Amino acid sequence: MTDAVAAQPLIFIMGPTGVGKSRVALELAARLPLEIVSVDSALVYRGLDIGTAKPNPLERRAVHHHLVDICDPSERYSAAQFRADARVAIAAVRARGRIPLLVGGTGLYFRALEHGLADLPDADPALRATLAAELERHGSATLHARLAACDPAAARRIHPHDPQRIVRALEVHALTGRAMSELWRERSLSGLARAPLKLVIAPAARSDLHARIARRFDAMLARGFVNEVRALCERTGLTAAAPALRTVGYREVWRYLHGELDYAAMRERGIIFTRQLAKRQFTWLRREQGASWWEPEAPDLVGTLLERIEATLRFQTPRN
Repeated sequence: MTDAVAAQPLIFIMGPTGVGKSRVALELAARLPLEIVSVDSALVYRGLDIGTAKPNPLERRAVHHHLVDICDPSERYSAAQFRADARVAIAAVRARGRIPLLVGGTGLYFRALEHGLADLPDADPALRATLAAELERHGSATLHARLAACDPAAARRIHPHDPQRIVRALEVHALTGRAMSELWRERSLSGLARAPLKLVIAPAARSDLHARIARRFDAMLARGFVNEVRALCERTGLTAAAPALRTVGYREVWRYLHGELDYAAMRERGIIFTRQLAKRQFTWLRREQGASWWEPEAPDLVGTLLERIEATLRFQTPRN
């Protein structure tokens, strides 16, 4: 089966936060010889469990998950690192004669794997610190306007409330003298040889997703989300500037624990910013070519996706 699996297109399960992608993936893995490769910029971090809806230990024992808990919260993890790690994980899964199922909502990671990456310069700590200070003083809208002046194409793709990507685009321009969008067009790291099967799980009604997000955030708080962030606060040397703590939800709870927000404001902002994240994810998903869209509450969603996957693969996969 190994050669046949290696010839298969990759399967992507994509969608905005809070739609139940992980649940669907686990149910598919109970019926097909799958291993899950996470495509999530938050799940890579150890200690970020409740606020990321990370699969629990029982779920991870039942189905092998890759690229989960591979970084310390203080470390940076880039799209280039993801691409390299994902390619290794995919090869290992296929070598075992099993099928890699890539699941997540980080669009930049999916794109890096599917289309390749430009040969961009490494981060410059001094320049990054300068831009971070300007971001703190003036806000992301001001830096986004600066980006629009030097790289209009990147500014159109990057949301004004996405400070991490704004800072990176400005950093690349300062280091190279060239627009990051131009460098992206000259991708030097290749993408996939075959188009993947893209399955997007997303509700047609945005109000349904908003309700899901609010329920999930409240459930996280009930499960001990605040205590999880408190444990991160107590770590020596870990500050709000750590890459992991820019994750939606974590930064709001961090501010609550440091007296900058009361509990009600923390909850409200956590939900609002998660909705804004979902909106950005929808923008990315609408640009995806060749993707089929599925309602999360559709009758027998897993059975329907199972049929779609089996019809796409070259052979009828044996059931687990």
